[in-house]
Amino acid sequence: MRIPYTGPLPPPIIVPGDANTPAGAISALARFLSAPRSPRLPRSSGSDGRTVLLTGAGISVASGLADYRGTGGTYTLNKTYRPIYYNEFISKHEARKRYWARSFLGWTNLHKAKPNAAHWAVRDLGERGYISDVITQNVDSFHTLAHPRLPTLELHGYLRTLICIQCGNQLPRKDFQQSLSSLNPTWAGYLAELLETGALDSEHPEERRAKGLKSNPDGDVDVPGASYTTFRYPACLTCLKNPPILPDGSRSIVQIDDDGAWSPTSTAGVLKPAVVMFGESIAASAKVAAEKAIDQASRILVVGSSLATYSAWRLVKRAKERGMPIGVLNLGGVRGEESFFADTPAGNNGTLAVRCSQTADTILPSVVRNLELLGPEAAPVHIPAKQDCYV
Repeated sequence: MRIPYTGPLPPPIIVPGDANTPAGAISALARFLSAPRSPRLPRSSGSDGRTVLLTGAGISVASGLADYRGTGGTYTLNKTYRPIYYNEFISKHEARKRYWARSFLGWTNLHKAKPNAAHWAVRDLGERGYISDVITQNVDSFHTLAHPRLPTLELHGYLRTLICIQCGNQLPRKDFQQSLSSLNPTWAGYLAELLETGALDSEHPEERRAKGLKSNPDGDVDVPGASYTTFRYPACLTCLKNPPILPDGSRSIVQIDDDGAWSPTSTAGVLKPAVVMFGESIAASAKVAAEKAIDQASRILVVGSSLATYSAWRLVKRAKERGMPIGVLNLGGVRGEESFFADTPAGNNGTLAVRCSQTADTILPSVVRNLELLGPEAAPVHIPAKQDCYV
């Protein structure tokens, strides 16, 4: 289940000590990624020497997106922020109005954003045989855009698609945005005004606040004092044509108003983003796939995540219990990091553990260049050059 951790985070533990500078962090990470298989791993693990990457919102900050707990993150600057929970969304019409109105304003900027240097560096590390898989908590689809051939598990889903709660039908988010615009002409005019004035050009909370807006992760834009009660959203067209059978065996009711908006008299036809909302359970298939990626790797590197959600933290805990070396590249504290690095051997130079408090977009590209100097033989699994072409 996706549950946020609200307790204080510890100060970052820098490992090794010289990783407290960008140059030291780059060198330590290069040694970590190119190190031989750890003797602590069980002989029967079946790992091939490569690293599994676990990424969070911090890796996408350089793309202009907001994060949760960074120095400019929502939880850092807005102590009262509370994301919508799954049970609220599926049970309350008013909660959905609020969610979709704010998402309507935030989608344009999110849709325009692109992968940054850190995502391209991940691609390069995968091409060169250092990374086996990517597990991302992010819902922005940047990983799948930057490296479509590197196996990537979107642990918390993705915003690019909607899914019907009742029938499972899917709809592209861009098509849904057009429907929201048609159903809400006043809001559409307001959005056009925001875009024209540049009020949505940045997702940095302080810059947004100066323009009368509050910016939150995942394309959520709050307009303080705004009323969301008149906002309308469309129904699932599949359910509208063929109302599904409810769990009690009765036929559902799906009704719309004259403009095509979902009617509160309906008992089905509710669309939600294809993300795992807070309080929602992660699909069993995704959980199994994430555990498999951990078990088949030789080490894990966390990038841009404070591990504040249990679904991510437990994966690093699993890696620790297997004896895997752990690396963390995250600006600021990480949940449970004192236990992850408590038994780091004296004299470790980064091969068995690394902890850096730096930004991914400035560090990872340099790590790639550092590894290039070592030559292809440094990679745990050498991939022939003819396979190093990504579409």
